[in-house]
Amino acid sequence: MGTPVNIIVGSYVWAENPDQAWIDGEVVKINGQEVEIQTSDGKKITAKLSSIYPKDMEAPAAGVDDMTKLSYLHEPGVLQNLKTRYELNEIYVSFLNSSHNCKKDYVTYTGNILIAINPFQRLPQLYDAQMMQQYKGAPFGELSPHVFAIADVSYRAMIKEGKSNSILVSGESGAGKTETTKMLMQYLAFLGGRVATEGRTVEQQVLESNPVLEAFGNAKTVRNNNSSRFGKFVEIQFDKKGRISGAAIRTYLLERSRVCQVNDPERNYHCFYLLCNAPQEEVEKYKLGNPKTFHYLNQSKCYELVGVSDAKEYLATRRAMDVVGISAKDQEAIFRVVAAILHLGNIQFSKGKEADSSVPKDDQAKFHLKTTAELFMYDFYPKSYYTTIQIQEKYKTEPGGWTYCKALEDALCKRVMITPEEVIKRSLDPVSAVISRDGLAKTVYSRLFDWLVDKINNSIGQDPNSKSLIGVLDIYGFESFKSNSFEQFCINFTNEKLQQHFNQHVFKMEQEEYTKEQIDWSYIEFVDNQDVLDLIEKKPGGIVALLDEACMFPKSTHETFSNKLYQTFKTHKRFIKPKLSRTDFTVAHYAGEVQYQSEQFLDKNKDYVVPEHQDLLNSSKCSFVAGLFPPLPEESSKSSKFSSIGSRFKLQLQQLMETLNSTEPHYVRCVKPNNLLKPAIFENINIMQQLRCGGVLEAIRISCAGYPTRRPFFEFINRFGLLAPEVLEGSYDEKVACAKIMEKKGLKGFQIGKTKVFLRAGQMAELDARRAEVLNNAAKIIQGRVRTHYARQRFLALRKGTILLQSLCRGRLACKQYEQLRRQAAAVKIQKHIRRYEARQKYNKLHLSALVLQTGARSVAARKEFRFRKQTKAAIKIQARWRCHKASSYYKRLKRGSIVAQTRWRGRIAKKELRKLKMASRETGALKEAKDKLEKKVEELTWRIQLEKRLRTDLEEAKAQEATKFQNQIQELQNKIEETNTELVKERENVKKVVEEAPPVVQETQVVVEDTQKIESLTSEVESLTASLESEKQRACEFEGKYNEAQQHSEEKGKKLEEMEKKVRLLQESLTRQEEKITNLESENQVLRQQAVSIAPPNKFLSGRSRSVIQRAVEAGHLPADGRAPMELSSPSMIQRELAETQDNNDILAYWLSNASTLLLLLQRTLKASGAAGMAPQRRRSSATLFGRMTQSFRGSPQGVNLASINGGVSGGVDTLRQVEAKYPALLFKQQLTAYVEKIYGMIRDNLKKEISPLLGLCIQAPRTSRASLVKGARSVANTAAQQALIAHWQGIVKSLGNFLNTLKENHVPPFLVRKIFTQIFSFINVQLFNSLLLRRECCSFSNGEYVKAGLAELEHWCYKATDEYAGSAWDELKHIRQAIGFLVIHQKPKKTLDEISHDLCPVLSIQQLYRISTMYWDDKYGTHSVSSDVISNMRVLMTEDSNNAVSNSFLLDDDSSIPFSVDDLSKSMEQIDIADIEPPPLIKENSGFSFLLPITD
Repeated sequence: MGTPVNIIVGSYVWAENPDQAWIDGEVVKINGQEVEIQTSDGKKITAKLSSIYPKDMEAPAAGVDDMTKLSYLHEPGVLQNLKTRYELNEIYVSFLNSSHNCKKDYVTYTGNILIAINPFQRLPQLYDAQMMQQYKGAPFGELSPHVFAIADVSYRAMIKEGKSNSILVSGESGAGKTETTKMLMQYLAFLGGRVATEGRTVEQQVLESNPVLEAFGNAKTVRNNNSSRFGKFVEIQFDKKGRISGAAIRTYLLERSRVCQVNDPERNYHCFYLLCNAPQEEVEKYKLGNPKTFHYLNQSKCYELVGVSDAKEYLATRRAMDVVGISAKDQEAIFRVVAAILHLGNIQFSKGKEADSSVPKDDQAKFHLKTTAELFMYDFYPKSYYTTIQIQEKYKTEPGGWTYCKALEDALCKRVMITPEEVIKRSLDPVSAVISRDGLAKTVYSRLFDWLVDKINNSIGQDPNSKSLIGVLDIYGFESFKSNSFEQFCINFTNEKLQQHFNQHVFKMEQEEYTKEQIDWSYIEFVDNQDVLDLIEKKPGGIVALLDEACMFPKSTHETFSNKLYQTFKTHKRFIKPKLSRTDFTVAHYAGEVQYQSEQFLDKNKDYVVPEHQDLLNSSKCSFVAGLFPPLPEESSKSSKFSSIGSRFKLQLQQLMETLNSTEPHYVRCVKPNNLLKPAIFENINIMQQLRCGGVLEAIRISCAGYPTRRPFFEFINRFGLLAPEVLEGSYDEKVACAKIMEKKGLKGFQIGKTKVFLRAGQMAELDARRAEVLNNAAKIIQGRVRTHYARQRFLALRKGTILLQSLCRGRLACKQYEQLRRQAAAVKIQKHIRRYEARQKYNKLHLSALVLQTGARSVAARKEFRFRKQTKAAIKIQARWRCHKASSYYKRLKRGSIVAQTRWRGRIAKKELRKLKMASRETGALKEAKDKLEKKVEELTWRIQLEKRLRTDLEEAKAQEATKFQNQIQELQNKIEETNTELVKERENVKKVVEEAPPVVQETQVVVEDTQKIESLTSEVESLTASLESEKQRACEFEGKYNEAQQHSEEKGKKLEEMEKKVRLLQESLTRQEEKITNLESENQVLRQQAVSIAPPNKFLSGRSRSVIQRAVEAGHLPADGRAPMELSSPSMIQRELAETQDNNDILAYWLSNASTLLLLLQRTLKASGAAGMAPQRRRSSATLFGRMTQSFRGSPQGVNLASINGGVSGGVDTLRQVEAKYPALLFKQQLTAYVEKIYGMIRDNLKKEISPLLGLCIQAPRTSRASLVKGARSVANTAAQQALIAHWQGIVKSLGNFLNTLKENHVPPFLVRKIFTQIFSFINVQLFNSLLLRRECCSFSNGEYVKAGLAELEHWCYKATDEYAGSAWDELKHIRQAIGFLVIHQKPKKTLDEISHDLCPVLSIQQLYRISTMYWDDKYGTHSVSSDVISNMRVLMTEDSNNAVSNSFLLDDDSSIPFSVDDLSKSMEQIDIADIEPPPLIKENSGFSFLLPITD
């Protein structure tokens, strides 16, 4: 609580707010006892100094899982912590769960309190089998708070102490009590389940009874659509072994008045609506209809529930009744009674002919009266109504009216008083008749519900020998409505009783915590509510006693009862008389004041059954109805002892409290976050009211009366060590250091325990205020230094700027002077260049004129020479073109003819081949026929393939010949072209000679004229030849394209033929394999039908331990010399006995694994099933040893099977062994040997897991157990020693792995199996570390991430040293924990986006896993934050989408304990062993049974 001492300006506090209950802000001003606060929403408010509370600014961003860890244990702190965790989908928070004692070698918990907030959405990852397995046997407080943890600790306490336990689940309607109870029973069934008897176990029957009880005991209320209107206490009984042996269900205070009175918008009990929506034949059978037509249902306008089908629920309820064990006959009677109650409510009355009499109002009322009588199956008038003479007279006067409905009418409208002299009948007025009708309905329904509970208990069965049980109480919470009647009074009375029990329990927990820490607690006051209980139940002056007294007087009314209360309790501080009402009264409960309306208290309190109703129902022809109202004993019928609901309920409550007091209690407080019943909505005021009603705030008050703040030494020093720096610098013990800090600050009243510092209320805030002062002073010093630094920087910058400005000004003046000088020099230079330019221009003009004259003269002469040479060259070119055209035309005609001939011939051949291929493709379909025709068709296909090969060979030869011819023709044409070219060259030379020899002038004139004519004729010929050439080219291109198409088609056909050949070969091979498999299966099946019989005495065979049998015998060549007795391999039972005796000895198991795997490899590669294995085996007298059996099995094989491919001359391995046919003994041994290899492998793997599991546990616990020493030694050499001590656990794991690897190597276990073992071991390490990271918040810290990262580095180094031959892919199995640790130790997490986290940092982790790590992360080293709120929101959206898609959302990993290899995998992995040149041992040489293993000698 805030005080003037610890609240200063700048403090962050909580202040009351009418809209949000509490709002946080910063103190900006203090005026005496009033403070001005700047709230977080930007407003300024004024509050009293005594009404504000300090806010913990160093609270974890994700909240704390235990309320006792809060620095400030007050209402706003608790509310903020719940809100923070609820926003992260952490719906469970524990309170005072650290209170436990250590007794002997186990922990005994005195009780625990769990707060469960209803998430209004499915969170399947919190309740699956993996989560149950994680909480099974886990020490309490190690994992996050969970309802499974409460169930587990109660079960463990019951088993170890032999004392019964109870779990009290409470909360208002809609808070999730029923679902929490289901989860508790499911977990208890998971822990103590037994083998099913008659198809169902006890726990299954208890869970299956819920739908039946919900149908008849639950209804829709304002706050919940499925509210339990009764209390339920489930006793689960256990035997001595801790297995469930029986169960019983106790119910309390069914709300009977709801049958007749329903407020809008609530509903009556579910069963009425279910029956109205039953199948049509059921509805017609019971004469029912729409619920709106029945008085007991139409008082409210709510007839249906959103998202719920009453028709389907009716069928589900019938199925649940079948499962519970209710017969079809009883079910029919139950629903007949329910229908009768509905019809009974529709019977209306009006005044009769006589005074104060009543009769059915109309025909509709008579119809329902008759239907009710038919459904109840009443008999004639009971004898208590009339004497025999009166009955006879009645029958004579009214022979047609003697019906069932008349009896029911009289029972409702009349009362009979039997005296010794006569029977007196008294009529009832309509109002009294309605009261009588409603009383009958309530009584019948109450008896029906009690019968259902008794039937369920009888079906489940109880264990009379059970001495321990776990009780789960599902009780209604504190209720306070606008209108509160007798039901709310009883409910609140129950909660007062439970609150007293709760207060005593919390006080007891506080005492045990103080005793454990050895501190003084004698002056702590205990808050009790006994005065309220005395007001309600005290005799003779309590409210219940006065109510019973008023009910016994016929003329008493609720006014007289209220006046009696006013007079009796006018001075009671807990009883208040309202000012505006004469009949209401108010009781000040622990949760607040509740005003009760006493109008119906008397009617609802009466519990006696009207004798007329009792006799009428007892006379029913239906045994079920009559059984609900058995005849009363004469003693009880004669006695007129008064019975009331209040007295009976008080007795039941007393029995319940006795049961709870005899058990160890555990509390689950269910909280409803909002009245909209929607997720992600947290209403502060609503939550505070529920915490107050649930007693949580009262528990806080009790805790605050003692030492509400308690901190471990290292946390206290870490937080407040700066208040006394000399303490940290000195080598003080943690306990002494804490005491010195407190003494230095002058605090009194605190206590120093064994492991914690206990502070009184307000002392934590005072220490925080002192700490804030120290930090503020330090901040002021830092600010002064920083401001000095900034002023110095500004001065230096100003001086530097001034100097720079001066230099710029001087530079500017110099630039101007330089510019003037430069201009003068430039003017002189310009004048000089202009004069030079003008002179140059004159010279250039003169020079250009001379050049033009010379050029014109020279060009005239050149043109004449050029014209003459051009004409001569054109004549020569025309002659050459004409001669070339003649040669080219001849060549093209020849080529075109040859191509046409070739194309037509090849097309004809291709068509023939195409027809043949189509026929062949149709014939290949015959391969799909039966097995007996397959061989013939294979031969036909082979023949056809050979034919096609020959055709293809002929075609290729024809192509080669044609290509040769075509090349020859081309060669000839090329030769002709070359000859033509040579002739053209010769002609050109002759022409040149003629030109040179001819006279120039005359020839020039003649040549010009003749050449012009020739050029024109040749040009026309050239054009015609060009056109013909183009047409020939087009034809050639077309023929060439057709040729290419034909060639491609033939190539495709060739490829298809090759594919067909491959398919034929594959079919042949698959056929052969299938035949071999069928033969093997037939042989093995026949072997399994027979039993191996060993007749001859067993022979001894060498064993040894250092190497496998085959390897040692081959390499050593002699018997083992280590003194060990040889081992028998003939009988598999011998191996099993050996394994059973040495199942924990890894050395022997490795030896057997090496031997068995090597022998299995040889059997796999040398044995094949015999074709005659299907025949019955003959029994022969022979050696019973393994190799003796193999000799008998291999009797058909040659005597000299060589192991080394002698014919090839190359030494081979095991693969070169010849496979021999085996009979059933060898095959049977092979199967058994395979099973033993897998068993030995599993035993070795599990032994290693057992060995490293304690070390892994130490690695998980190490950060928490050693964090205090790390904090303490942060400035000393002790830090290095502590880190070395932490890493020693990882080094222990590495040492175990290394020793194990050496053992496997020494026994020559195949590397394949070694890799598989270590792969599964590393997967186990990954699962354990990763799951502990997700379930323990203290593991999701920065320092723990560094610690685990160092340990993973040790494992990586071991994998590197072990090499890939033995480690394999073991390191890759740690991918989950590696990526999670990488996320923990990475810096600047708030800057990371979801895409970077999910794709770059942690691609293997799911969104659920990332979300849990992000929300649980806390930096205990640097104080940094986790990822941003936007990333968290995006994760929640993705998780919601995944849950809507019905995808499994489990975030825990499973450990794979399967056998990860097969015999074929083992066979393929083995390296080949060259044993051809190795001399066999003498024992093998001398024994003729091993002759097949010896090499053949020349």
